[in-house]
Amino acid sequence: MSTTENYQAAEQLLRRPASPGELVVGDKVRPQWIDGGARFWYSVRDGADQRFVLVDPTAGTRETGFDPTPFLPAPGNPLEVTSPDGKVAVSRRGQDLWARSGENEWALTTDGQPDHGYGYGPDCMSFRTLMNKFGLPHMPPVLAWSPDSTKVLAHRTDERNVRQTQLTEAAPATGGAPAMRTQRYGYAGDEHIPLVELVVLDVASGTVVRARTEPLITPQVSPIATGWAWWAPDSSAVFFLSQTRDQHTLTLNRMDPATGEVTVVLSETGDTRVEPNQWIYEQAIIRVLADEVLWFSQRDGWGHLYRYDLHTGALLGQVTSGSWLVRQILHVDEAARVVYFTASGLVPEDPYRRTVCSVGLDGTGFTRVTDDSLDHVVTVSENKQYFVDSASTVDTAPVTVVRDWSGRVLVSLEHADITRLVATGWTAPERFCVKAADGVTDIYGVLYRPRNFDSSQSYPVVDTIYPGPQTNRVDPCFDPGGMGMDAEPLAALGFVVIAVDGRGTLGRSKAFHDASYGHLADAGSLDDHVAALRQLAESRPWMDLSRVGALGHSGGGFATMRALLTHPETYQAGASLSGWHDARFFNMGFIETYDGASNPEAYARSSNVDIADRLQGKLLLVHGEMDDQVHVDHTLRLAARLIAANKDFEMLIVPGAEHMFLDSLSYVRTRCWDFLVRSLMGVEPPAHRPAPIPIGPELLSEIF
Repeated sequence: MSTTENYQAAEQLLRRPASPGELVVGDKVRPQWIDGGARFWYSVRDGADQRFVLVDPTAGTRETGFDPTPFLPAPGNPLEVTSPDGKVAVSRRGQDLWARSGENEWALTTDGQPDHGYGYGPDCMSFRTLMNKFGLPHMPPVLAWSPDSTKVLAHRTDERNVRQTQLTEAAPATGGAPAMRTQRYGYAGDEHIPLVELVVLDVASGTVVRARTEPLITPQVSPIATGWAWWAPDSSAVFFLSQTRDQHTLTLNRMDPATGEVTVVLSETGDTRVEPNQWIYEQAIIRVLADEVLWFSQRDGWGHLYRYDLHTGALLGQVTSGSWLVRQILHVDEAARVVYFTASGLVPEDPYRRTVCSVGLDGTGFTRVTDDSLDHVVTVSENKQYFVDSASTVDTAPVTVVRDWSGRVLVSLEHADITRLVATGWTAPERFCVKAADGVTDIYGVLYRPRNFDSSQSYPVVDTIYPGPQTNRVDPCFDPGGMGMDAEPLAALGFVVIAVDGRGTLGRSKAFHDASYGHLADAGSLDDHVAALRQLAESRPWMDLSRVGALGHSGGGFATMRALLTHPETYQAGASLSGWHDARFFNMGFIETYDGASNPEAYARSSNVDIADRLQGKLLLVHGEMDDQVHVDHTLRLAARLIAANKDFEMLIVPGAEHMFLDSLSYVRTRCWDFLVRSLMGVEPPAHRPAPIPIGPELLSEIF
């Protein structure tokens, strides 16, 4: 039975910047570079106390009591982007870009127009509702300074013909009548899509050089923001990636910043999407060298590096190979002809754990720099001479050290203290491996036992779902807590909680990921979730499979609803938050990436609305009125169909809320907890309403 004490323990496990105390101390080291990376400092917060540490890797020293004040940047305008030499800053004014040097200001562009302006990406991912809550007119301009501080790489975004959608705010914070906001937001299969034209702006002369090529298809995020467009180290060229709309062809291009002339360096075409990283919002795993290109490809079934001639585009050879996945290029030592990178799939007991590796550019001399079974999260120094390494697992607290590229420890930094976390009644999660529904494929997840666990008791189960296929539900590292919808707080309430990465999610082979291609409704494979629940319960009789619920946000909101509709024999209750419930009316970039650019049959299959009459279990729908990522009409459209089918359900529309409910999360979270407690435990939850969590600058830094 869930008690007030359990609720209080659950709230403690919410790892938010505004939380009253730190439960884990020293688990995250964020280096602040000094002297070009020769030294760095970092802070460790312990409740209200904060200590600063200075590290000199060359000397092998770590000094506490450091005063970072002389090294803190001067307060600046958060809406400006400053040049590397610190002399000029660029900001966005309306639809144009402006430069400032001291008191002197001048326009870099003058022809920006509504829905055809500079310095921003597609409106569908502009986070305007969130920016309004922070009191900001928009995010900082999207651009990249040339390393020599003379030019700016930017783009002009054209959404003049993209579908217009509307959001209505019933009670604006400023008062007055309801307000309507128009948003450019393309749906899957739409004829007109967001396009961007790359431009190079000379800060001194004021010249504007436009890329002499077709505009880039950019349905979601700016290519500069995602690292798909970047400067050569000597500022002599701009390199950028382009994709066909079906995403079957990926091309690396070179732009001459003086003339705008564009040439193709190399291109790859495949039967499904060809991508520079399985994680679509992470940096491309591509590195342009002096005369060569390191290129990420999954052509042999796994994600590996290939070497191409920069000038001719000829394939020079495969650099890495094996049944594992390159995750990130860390550093290329061209003089030594060695590339350092992280890879997953080299740890037998957990194929998601990351290992730091090195190999010669000719493919010889493969070495595991971190030769252990832990997961390694790495930050490379500014001077590329060493890296900060945080090693952990889901049940092993992080140990952070500085290593050189041979793997030798130069300085030990932090061993995370989880004493207070354990004092809440928390116990480490269990990493498990079970068979997928096909009976053959290994799938992985984590299981959290309830607070005050007693193996003689029987506990309800909650599946915290996020089906990808653009991200993992379970990270292989130690990361207690979450944003209020996560596993550990639910376990504190008295549930057995699981999280699973089924077939169709990323982080494994190309075939494992492609299981969801054209079948987005099955991404993460709910069949695999059901199979996992049954296998886990066979050896854990305290898991009561007659009381199973689901909880998910966004894509997880879709999957939660889908679980109730397609597996009613397994899932008795579900709380679906901010869910997209019909692919035909959702973000074209996301849907087309995984269901294809022209696949209306697949879009229809990915509709919860069309099968809403199958609902049998208990349902809570939650959505923000001003959600500009997944529009509230998804939940309202689903509700209309449920009403037409005479189905019982609960619904909460949160006035003014955006996609993540940041300023109403305490309320929303508690409503979800209460719903699951009532539905699966059969008891009335305690009368407990935590104070709202304030939105402040520290929260903004955590999000972006």
